[in-house]
Order: sequence, then C-alpha cells, then structure tokens
Amino acid sequence: MKRKMATKVAGVLLTMAMMAQTLAGCGGAPKDAAEGKEDTSSQVQETENKTEDTASDASGTASDAASAAGEASGAEKYPEFLTIEVFGIQSNYQGLQSGWFGKLVKDKFNMELNIIAPNVAGGGDTLYQTRSANGNLGDLILANMDSNRLKDLVQAELVLDMTDYMDGCENLKKYLPSMEMASALAEKEGLWGIPSGISAVSATDPGEISEPTCAASLRWDLYKEAGYPDIEGLEGLLPVLKQMQELAGTSDSGKEVYGFSLFKDWDGDVMQNGASFSAMFGYDTMGSALFNIVTGETQRVIDSDSMYVAGLKLLFKANQMGLVDPESTTQNFDTVASKYTDGAVLYSLWPWLGAGYYNSQGNMEAGKGFMSVAMDGAKYLCYGGTPLGNVKYGIMVGSQTKDPQRMVDFIDWLYSPEGITASGTDTNGGCGLEGLTWELKDGKPTFTEFGRKVFIDKDAEAQVPEEWGGGTYNDGLSALNYSAAGTKDVNEENGVPYNCTVWDEYREITSTTLSKDWAEHFGTDKLPIDYFTEQDMISVVPGTSWANPDYSTDITVIKEQCRQTIVDYSWRMVFADSEEEFDALLKEMQDITNGLGFEEVYKVDQENCAARFAMFEEARGN
Repeated sequence: MKRKMATKVAGVLLTMAMMAQTLAGCGGAPKDAAEGKEDTSSQVQETENKTEDTASDASGTASDAASAAGEASGAEKYPEFLTIEVFGIQSNYQGLQSGWFGKLVKDKFNMELNIIAPNVAGGGDTLYQTRSANGNLGDLILANMDSNRLKDLVQAELVLDMTDYMDGCENLKKYLPSMEMASALAEKEGLWGIPSGISAVSATDPGEISEPTCAASLRWDLYKEAGYPDIEGLEGLLPVLKQMQELAGTSDSGKEVYGFSLFKDWDGDVMQNGASFSAMFGYDTMGSALFNIVTGETQRVIDSDSMYVAGLKLLFKANQMGLVDPESTTQNFDTVASKYTDGAVLYSLWPWLGAGYYNSQGNMEAGKGFMSVAMDGAKYLCYGGTPLGNVKYGIMVGSQTKDPQRMVDFIDWLYSPEGITASGTDTNGGCGLEGLTWELKDGKPTFTEFGRKVFIDKDAEAQVPEEWGGGTYNDGLSALNYSAAGTKDVNEENGVPYNCTVWDEYREITSTTLSKDWAEHFGTDKLPIDYFTEQDMISVVPGTSWANPDYSTDITVIKEQCRQTIVDYSWRMVFADSEEEFDALLKEMQDITNGLGFEEVYKVDQENCAARFAMFEEARGN
C-alpha cells in the first residue's frame, strides 16, 4: 500500500499526555449529540476478542507510555470498539488502515480507520454528492473547506460543531485562531473544522526543505552522462530527455524507459500533469485561469498561447518522440510510483516524486538519482509557510458519528507532536516512530538500524516487528494523507525537526556522489532551493488565508461542462497522431468550451485571481 507523496511528513513518537478520565475525551464525558439517531456511519464491533486484544498493548507502543504515566487509553478509555469511516478526498488508499499506524490508532483509541477515497473508488465529486445526499459523509471528513464547501456541509448538517468537545483539548486550543479562521467560512457560529499545514514559517519564505515543489527534476546520472546540456526553455527538455533515454537502455528490471509517465488521479479543472509545467514558470492554476503569482497576470487555459497549452504541446511532442509511457492513460499514481522505483522514468513531475522513490542510499552512492536542474526562464513555484493553515484541506467531524468526543480527541491527537509525527509518510522526510525508526542520543535524533533501512536504503520491503504492528513499513504508513504541520516545522517538545532530511545525521549519511556532483556542477555548497533563490529562479506563493469562493449555480453548471471537455480533450491532444490532429482537437476544445460559456467562468476566476493577488501583495508588504 503505497502513499501519495504530496503529504507533509512526520516521524517522532513522543508521549502525549491525555486527560485521564474514564470514558472521557479531551473534553470530559462524551457528549450525546448523536443520541436518538440511527448509527449509519460507525460499524460497532463490540466483541470481547477485539477489546481484549486492544487492551493488551504490545511493548514499545504509545499506549505503554500512556499507561506508565497513569493515563487511560485504548479500551480502558473507550470501551466500545468502533470502525470509523474516514472520507478523505486526498487519500490514495481505500479500505482499513493496516500496519503500525493502524495498531497505534487502535491502541490509543480502540478503533480502526476505514478509508473512503474518491481517488481510488472513482466518481470524484460524484461520490461526495452521493454520500452527502444520503446524509452521511463519514465519521471524519478530510476535504477542502473553501469554495463554499464548509458552508454547504454545515447547512446540510453533515458536520459537527466541535465547541462543546474542546475542554482539555490543549493541542486544538493552541490552534484556535486557525480553527476560527476556517470556521468563519461556514457563516454560522461554531468550530466546524481545522485547516492542515499550520506552520511557524513566514508566509513569504519558502516552506520546502531542499527543493522547490515545482522545479524541473531529471535523472542526474544520465544528465551528467549526456554532458550536462543546457535546457533552453520548456521545449529544450525534449532533446535532452531523448539523449538520456538512449543512454538509459532499460530499467532496473529490464523494462522500457520513458521520459514521462503520466496518471489521471489528480485531474481537476484541467489535466493536472499537463498543468504542472506552467508552475515551472511561476503560474498557478485557478479554475479556468492561469495566474502568475508574481505579476498578477492571468491567462485563459484554453488559449493557444497559454502556458497550459504549451504544456500539452510539450507532452504531445514528447509522445511523438517515444518519450511518453504508453500506459499513461490507464495507470494510477501507485503504478507510476513503482516505475520511478524501478528506474523506468527520467523526468519527475515534482522533485519529491522521483527522489522519494528512486534516490535510495545505494543509488545515490553510485551517483544515480533525481536532482533539480536549471532551465532558461524558469521561475520554479514554491510555497510559503501558512501560519494559519491551509483551508484547501482540513479535517471535520461528521454529524452522524457514534462517538463525537472520540473523534475530537483523535483530531486533537493529530495536532499533537506525537500525532504529527505518526501520521506522516516517508516521502518527504518523515522520521517514523521513536524507538522503531529513530531515537534520541545526547539530545539529537539518530536513526535505528531499521530506520536506516526505511529512510536511507528506501527498502520497500522492510518488515516492521510484530510488536509494532507487523507488515512492511510502507504498508503501515498513514492512509489519511493529512499533515497538521508544515514541512519545516519543529517538535516543540524536544526541538527535533519533524522532517528527518534536515537532521545532521541524515545530511552526513546522504552526502553522496550524487549530491556532491550536483553541487560541483553548479559551483555551490547550498541546497537546491537556496541556490535557485540566489539565482532568482523561484516564485514563492505567499501562505495567506485565501479561500476560494464558490461559484453561482449557473456558473457551476457551465464550469463543470467546460472542465469535463478540457480534461478529455487535453488527454486526446497529448496522444494525437499528428500535429494536424493536435491543432484540430485544440480548436474543437476551444469551440465547445466557448460555446458552453467559458468566458463567463473565466471572468469569475479573473476576479478571484485579482483578490488573491491583493492578499499576496499585502503579505509581501507592497
């Protein structure tokens, strides 16, 4: 069970003090808000076997630490075992949470998480609408809160006001301004949710650790073998990648190697993979518009000279050159990730993707791996810190849940140092559980032998000891795909960064042939993000409290019709047989969307871009 790498990562398991009251959550005795309602969201499994199994915690787990401190946890605190439905719009796994994270949740809360993931189940917004119409999205809801989403959920009585469950929730109280900011979107008094990614990093400073989120990233060893050729703008990628493909031969398992391997999982208003190239020149996508975050300029995505169409044309030409994986139209993210691990892809759509799955210690010592490259005219998009959090993804409690207090307790835990570290993944620096993957020595974090297998060797088959939950480490990663804190944030209890890639030990171990060659080529001792900043090659998206407003009903209908047309035609254009067919499909897309009323949608998106840009300028002090 592999996870999406866009997740903010964590990795320290620390003892969190929870209020020791039997049957109490962080707010005292459980409230009976759902009393009198039929339980349609929680599958109650109150068997003696499960309760006994939960009560008998294995050594080395968080519940042991809680018991040692005299605190109630697990079945002692929550006698009724529950299967909790979690509706997560960014989750990339569907089903019961397994492995070490599943065991940790069970030990602490006597429950298991059943993930409902539109990304996997298909249906996207249709699944959301269907479940909403049935009056129950889930016990926990992980979704965007902007675009009137939270307002609609509150009006439909699908989410719970957490106000009465906050007593003693010290973690959530610490972030009360963030909860109030997000909850204001409901336009009804109450505490309805909390945003993700709450960070101590300034809104105008890059929030990434080492590389811009949207830099051009290539297999550096093959780029070096090709002679470090200059990349002259976007289309300059193609001859370089073709040369690298010829040098690569086959993948580690003997399969064909391609420059690009695509997937449809994240398509929204546009073909997401195609739009990724716009971000390398400082553009963010806002509905039907491309928005330059530095100048405020907007472009219609469907226009022939837009950066979006330029990205589609790049992929079309790449396909004509044999550089695009022919399975791109049918595969999902997990399949693509496995191809990166196998060395079957040469270009990473985001630096974290290739590096996260291919840059093992062994590969890097051999000089093999992904690194960001310079590109003429680049303004690589990166993201500033979000002091109040990101309302584009937040967590809420479903109104029909069997045990509201337990849900609020769980969210409070997710925002604790322990929860932040435990619910992360390994794909952008998470360090896993203390005692399992790392430990403190002389006040500094250091990897255990098992931790080195996971984070340094990137051993996908590393087996977790049974007392920690068993299975592979990757299979036990949190399926929530949710990050309460920012990538650069630090555990306030012990001063340890949540992201292990900034640890001294990690830097020492991973100072390899690969990183040294990159530094020597560019003549710098800086990390890529700092080097590109120095070279004026990045654009920082300020981390403001911007929330996308909703569209009117009429515009929503037009927008959805245009969206479907744009996404469908974009994929067809990439795999067109000839340039003539590409141009014909582009014109058809333009004619259809213009006929549907695209300009009406674009005008609304332009206004939103202008309002967002004003917030950027305020954050910049302009």
